[in-house]
Parts: sequence; structure tokens; C-alpha cells
Amino acid sequence: MPFIVLKLLFVPLISVFIIVSSVYLDYQSSIPMMLLLATLLYLSVVFDRKYEWLRNVQFLFLGAFHYVSQLNWCILLYYIFIINLIHKKENFRDSMSLCFLMILQYSVIRLTYLPLTKYHILVSVFDTLASFVIVISFHFVNFLDSEKKKLYKQNDYLTYHDPLTGLLNYDGYLHKVQHLIKLNKPFQLVLLDINNFKSLNAKDISTANEILISFSRALRKLFLNDMLAASRYAGDRFAILLPEHVNIESSMFNFEHIGVQVTYSITCYPHEALTYQEMLSTAEDRIFQMRRNSWMRSQEEILRTEKMKMVGELAAGMAHEIRNPLTSIKGFIQLSKNQSYNIQPWYEVIMGEITRVGELTAEFLHFSKPHASNMRVESLTDCMTRVYSLCESEAASHGHLFTLDLSDDPIHIVMDRDKIIQVLINLIRNSFQAMEHTGTVRISLEAVEALAVVRVEDTGKGIADENLAKIFDPFYTTKEEGTGLGLSLCQKIVEDHGGRITVQSELGKGTTFTLRIPLA
Repeated sequence: MPFIVLKLLFVPLISVFIIVSSVYLDYQSSIPMMLLLATLLYLSVVFDRKYEWLRNVQFLFLGAFHYVSQLNWCILLYYIFIINLIHKKENFRDSMSLCFLMILQYSVIRLTYLPLTKYHILVSVFDTLASFVIVISFHFVNFLDSEKKKLYKQNDYLTYHDPLTGLLNYDGYLHKVQHLIKLNKPFQLVLLDINNFKSLNAKDISTANEILISFSRALRKLFLNDMLAASRYAGDRFAILLPEHVNIESSMFNFEHIGVQVTYSITCYPHEALTYQEMLSTAEDRIFQMRRNSWMRSQEEILRTEKMKMVGELAAGMAHEIRNPLTSIKGFIQLSKNQSYNIQPWYEVIMGEITRVGELTAEFLHFSKPHASNMRVESLTDCMTRVYSLCESEAASHGHLFTLDLSDDPIHIVMDRDKIIQVLINLIRNSFQAMEHTGTVRISLEAVEALAVVRVEDTGKGIADENLAKIFDPFYTTKEEGTGLGLSLCQKIVEDHGGRITVQSELGKGTTFTLRIPLA
């Protein structure tokens, strides 16, 4: 802008001064011609931005004006037009050829109205060399200024843009939102968050970067004609600014072709927010809620899948366990056919298998029952005492030492008393069965912080490390007569009480089951 003002102001002033000087010195040949050429020269300056072809003929008007005025002071006008050429043309070769032509024109015209003496010829040569020095110096300054502008432009780009995707970064995003709100221009802010992007990034950084680049290209293509701005910030989050009239549907954000799913929110200005702080806060809150809801849905889906998997495993295990005794019963019935259906020789075996099927069915029903419903605050200390009295005679019959260790203060929990007794008796009897010879079973109770801790310890044969992870699986058992549902049922009951059950074991030394249940 300053150079345009320079041209529009100084060209007419210098032209008028030259006309007046030429008339005063009586150098002019025609005043009307000078005025006409000065007017054409000024008009070419005024309209050369609109009609670029005028720049290529300006030197002709200038040469004619110089020839008519016959004053060397026209050199100032030559310098102005040379600077204009250099300013418009970035290519040094193109600008220098035109500048050389103008300098040559000035020297030739100058010699037409001066005598061809050695002095004037040398002056023309000096003026030509001086002009070249001026032109080259100005071109160098113009080049430095151009490089400086490029550097500022690159620095501005890096300040407000994401180098990976080419979209705005967070600062650029804030700047654009502030600008639109300052203009009071209605728009929509769409935030998009790539689901599970951290897992992709942890797996392969290059793959994650390719996904981000592909996703940014997809966004540009999706909103090619409507997008006011687009930003990538916080790693996997994108912000799109759209005009108010753009209709947004959920089907638009289907990015399965690049292997990602997104959660998005939409916030409108000025209908839902009046300031940019309020705008950003509302948008971030909404995307957080959307992410939370999406996470909860995915967790529900995972839980439902796990439940269906467990049901399948239980059904398969149940079918397998029931099929075995039924196969035995079927075989004995077929044998009895040869003896006129006299089942007397196999009666005890058949009844035993039928009893086994009944026990399996009963335990399976217990296992599949919903959360314990008869829950109330009761003394776990009294419950442990009751279990000890029920199992003491059985321990004595096997010759085992059975001890009970309780804390001095009573301990209360919210529980279904019968269920907890069932768990403890099951664990104690497992301990009795784990000891091939006489041994010791110790049950203890203590309060640790906000938990009631129950331990059932035995000095039996122990459990191998490879089997520890499987002992709570339904239908897993090492006993010939076991159903494999006992410990699974114990785990379910403890978890229904908000607690957890763990096991530690060492081969040849014994096993310890630990129950941790919240205190009332």
C-alpha cells in the first residue's frame, strides 16, 4: 500500500514540476503535447492494477514525455517505474531486462537533445551505471523483504497449524472461534473424538499417524464446500466449524473405510453459547458426556458378551457332566434287558448315578440364582462360631485338628447368613478332603481397615501353580466324585456380598483361602 501511494502522489507532482521547469527554461516544444503525455502517464499509473497490460507500455508514455520535455530530471520518473517493475516481478531476469530497456531509453533520449560531446557521453554512461547499481540494490532489498515475508508466513503457519495433518492446531482453533464470535456470525462447532485411539497409537505410531492423516482428508472431503475451519488437537480430537445452515446427520460420520469410529457433539452459536469461553466449555462437556455414554455402552456390550460366554460354558459343562451318568444308566438298562429287565445287580450303581444328576442339577440351580436377597447386618463372628460347631465332629472323625481364631471385637457385615455358612462349610470340607493324612485346619476372622478378612488354612497336599488359575472355573475339579461347581458357587456368593475370594497354595505344605468382605 505505501508504494501505491508513492506512485499516485509523486508521479503527478514530478510531472507538473518538469512541465513548469521545461516551460520556464524554454526547453519544451509543445505544451499541449506535454500535458497530454503527462495525463496518459498518470492514467496508466492509476489503472495499471486493473489493467496489467498498461505496465508494459508505461515506459513508452514516459519516453515520449521525456523527449518532449527535454529535461534530465525525468530520471526520477524512470526510477519510480523501475521500482514498480521490480516490486511486481519476483523473477530477477525478467525485471532486469525491462529495467535495462528503460535505462537505455533514458540515455538515448537524453543524447537527442544534448550535443554529442565526450562529457555528455561519459555522463550518459555514468548515469547508466548508477541506474544499474540502484536497480540491483533495490532488487536485493526487495528480495530480502520477500524472504522475510515468507519466513513470517511460515512461522505464522507453524504457530496456528498442525504439522501432521495441515489443519489448525489448538491455538488456531481458538483464534478462529474468537474471530467468528467477534464477527457475530452464527456457526456450528462439531467436536469429533476417535474411539480407542490410544490403543492404536500404542500398537504402532506410524499406523496411528496414517489414520490421523486419512481422517483429516476424509473430513476435508466431507465438508469441502461448507467448512469454515478444521482443527486437530489433543492427539485424537478434531474440531470442525460449519455454517449454521449445514444439516448434520449421524450417518455422515461413518469412517469404517479408514478403520475408525468416532464420538461427536454439536454446539451452536449464538443459540447455545454467547462467548467463546462458554462455547468451548459447552462443546467439551458434551463430547465428554458422549464419550462416557459410548464407554458405558461398550462396557455393557462386553459384560453381555462375557455373560453369554459364561452361559455357554456352563451349558456345555452341564451337558457333559449330566451325559456321563445318563450314559451309565442307559448301559445298565440295556444290560438288564437280557435278564428280563431285572436291574437288581445294578440297582445301587443306577441310583448313585441318578443321585449324582440330582446333585449336579441342584448345584447348578444354586449357581444360577440371582444376587442374594436375604441381606441384613449380622455378626460374622457368630456365623463363624456356628460353622465351627457344625464341622467340629467331622474333623474329629477324620483325626484332623480343627481350630477357630476370632478377634476380640465382634465383626458385622451385610450378609445372607445361610449363603456365607454354605461358603465356609464348602471351603472347610475341601480342606478336610485335601489332607490324605491327619492334619490341621484353621479358620480365622479379623478386621483389616474396612474389610472383614476370613481365612481357611489347611496343611494338605496343596494345589499346583498351573491349576490355581482354574479352580474357580465352573465344572473344573480334580475329584472323582466332584461336580466342579462348589468353588465357582463360593466365588459367586462372595462377589454378591461385594467381596472377593483369593487362594494361595504350595505343593506339599497346604492351601489358604482368603475372603474379604466389606464391613457393615
